[in-house]
Amino acid sequence: MSTAPIVVHPPSPTGGRRVTVRHGGILGLAHSDRDVVEFLRRAGLEDAEEVLDDPLWVEWRGAEAHEYDAA
Repeated sequence: MSTAPIVVHPPSPTGGRRVTVRHGGILGLAHSDRDVVEFLRRAGLEDAEEVLDDPLWVEWRGAEAHEYDAA
């Protein structure tokens, strides 16, 4: 099991993926990488674009990374 602090959950039936901070709550529902980057920037992570593909930072669950279409 990953210990990455950021979790991008499986796509919802209507599209988009919930983004959470482990033990910190929901950041929002992302429909693109741009949304994820903005949520992380608002949470205080300055180099958010650089961590999207780093498994030490982000765990992508239930679908391929960077895919947001409905389940």
